[in-house]
Amino acid sequence: MMKFLQNLGKSIMLPVAVLPVAAILVGIANWIIGINDDKPNVVTSFLQTAGLAVLSNMALLFAVGVSIGMARKSDGTSALAGLVSWLVVTSLLAPTSVMTLLGRGYTTSIAEEGATITEGQKLVMENGHLAIQTPDVNEAFAPGAFQNAFIGILCGIIGALCYNRFKDVKLPDALSFFSGRRSVAIVTAGVSLIVALILLFIWPLVYSGLVWFGEHIVDLGAVGTGLYGFFNRLLIPFGLHHALNSVFWFDVAGINDLNNFLSGEGTFGVTGQYMTGFFPIMMFGLPGAALAMYTTAKTTRKKIAYGILLSGAVSSFFVGVTEPLEFAFMFLAPFLFVIHAVFMGISMAICQLLPVRMGFGFSGGFVDLVLNWKNPMAENPWIIIVLGIGWFFVYFLVFRWVILKFQLKTPGREDDEPVDADDEGGVSAGFIGTAAKFIDALGGKANILELDNCATRLRMEIDDTGKVDDSALKRAGAAGTMKPGGHSVQVIYGLNVQFVKDAMEKIMSGEVDPTAVEAAVEAVDEAEAAVAEAEAEEGAAHDGSTAVLTKPAAKVITLQRPLQGYAVDLSEVPDKTFSSGMMGPGAAVVPTSGEVVAPADATVVTVFPTGHAIGLRLEDGTEVLIHVGLDTVKLKGDGFEPLVKAGDTVSAGQPILNVDLAKIQAAGFATVTPVVVMNDKSATVELT
Repeated sequence: MMKFLQNLGKSIMLPVAVLPVAAILVGIANWIIGINDDKPNVVTSFLQTAGLAVLSNMALLFAVGVSIGMARKSDGTSALAGLVSWLVVTSLLAPTSVMTLLGRGYTTSIAEEGATITEGQKLVMENGHLAIQTPDVNEAFAPGAFQNAFIGILCGIIGALCYNRFKDVKLPDALSFFSGRRSVAIVTAGVSLIVALILLFIWPLVYSGLVWFGEHIVDLGAVGTGLYGFFNRLLIPFGLHHALNSVFWFDVAGINDLNNFLSGEGTFGVTGQYMTGFFPIMMFGLPGAALAMYTTAKTTRKKIAYGILLSGAVSSFFVGVTEPLEFAFMFLAPFLFVIHAVFMGISMAICQLLPVRMGFGFSGGFVDLVLNWKNPMAENPWIIIVLGIGWFFVYFLVFRWVILKFQLKTPGREDDEPVDADDEGGVSAGFIGTAAKFIDALGGKANILELDNCATRLRMEIDDTGKVDDSALKRAGAAGTMKPGGHSVQVIYGLNVQFVKDAMEKIMSGEVDPTAVEAAVEAVDEAEAAVAEAEAEEGAAHDGSTAVLTKPAAKVITLQRPLQGYAVDLSEVPDKTFSSGMMGPGAAVVPTSGEVVAPADATVVTVFPTGHAIGLRLEDGTEVLIHVGLDTVKLKGDGFEPLVKAGDTVSAGQPILNVDLAKIQAAGFATVTPVVVMNDKSATVELT
């Protein structure tokens, strides 16, 4: 059931993705009307008509979109099945059809001035007066009441299920023309007939229940809106927030907040109340959280955290797509995500209480805010910016305090091995390189049973989830990994997830050889490096000279790691004294153990009084400095226990210093340990 609901949530994103088109058209039209003294013209009428054409048929788009998304390897046949189901169900549940099926008649009422005629109604003369005859049926079958997102989703599910079940069916030779995919639409029509008959009696009850739910949320006022915002965020890990959104944003329970706002046909001061509170959090709050996580990241991992958090913050601010950022800390620090959900609920409640209303066509980002600024339903949109600035500081201060107080493992604070700076997502090999690394991290081609994607994540069925390497996926560029249960695995990547999924499919089908792509990239890189070197040598030579001075080959010094941990380039050390090479060439270690050993056979030249650094002279005369941590001289020896003194002879691997890494970290200093050659600027240091 959970897998089904997650697939449904993903499928709903397909028709929802059409909304930005309508929002842009209607938004531009409203903007032009706003700067033209609220007077429409030909251009605005054209744009509004085009935009409203999409908004008015959202339920139909749901039927088609869900049928495509829920189908396995759809070729378009499932979309036709979803459309057939929609036409059958909505035709049978039309007011006049229901009236005939239930043996009902018409009710007559005097036509008032300005009255409009809807589907199923008739204009007649009665006793010399114009009157409107309306089918005597339950309000659940009134025009628009049953042609909503719920029915659209149901028809899409019917189309997809019929496609999955009957697309490969083989009929007897006499009926072979209707075998396979040709049978899908026929079966769908039959199933939809049965469903329509069931809905004829059940839909009034379902409709009344949904209306009751919506009305009670409305009756709760700001509290109800706050609860909606809270649960909207909590459902994101399961991909079910779209189902909750449909109750309030679309015409499932008579609220229709989103469509009413975009069409400008809602109630000023009311319409938009279920969307306004998203803007301050998505545009300002979450970027504030990203900054808090960056500032609290380990110094050796800030560069990696920067890439993940910046892209997530930009996506959240501009587009309102929050999943890349939310999934970056959702499972690393669940407590923070609950706080985020609470803040979302508070923001929704506050915005309902204040005289501010705003809506969106896609999500609560900068683009939708600008496009809808002049919407007739927009009320004091500038308040959103004021609230947003406040939420930025609230998120930053609260997230930073909670992270440091409880030592939460947010991005950049994990205990797993750091990412190699040269291996950040396989960027050099493009999406093919990323896809190849994802496949390997997921246990290989054979371990991936099903592969799909939604707006920001890969959704897969994995044969053996135990083979999934979360750390490898992160090194390849994933923002996070989740395992909802069973064989389901989801990898959060970002807005370019479609290209990664396509690349994975090409690799898995044998259409693309990732090793050939990477080899080609490496060859280009090597060729460019060779050309650059040749040009440098040519520039160094004097014109007309017959000889060119060349430098001797750089000396390679191979040393044992003085501490257990991860080796990193010296340039990655967050201290210019070391990273710039000012003190000499070298490397560094991010330690996992506090025992410092001699990196080679040597003589101890000096032991600093504070014990945080030791100088050695190797047998070939090379002088090496081991500097434990950065700025640790300020500890004045606390946490350091030297085991040798100047003049001692030591062997490779011999302990020379004990360090309390916990004390260094508690004092707020980095533990990264540079190993520097002091007397040979041309040397290259390799740690084994």
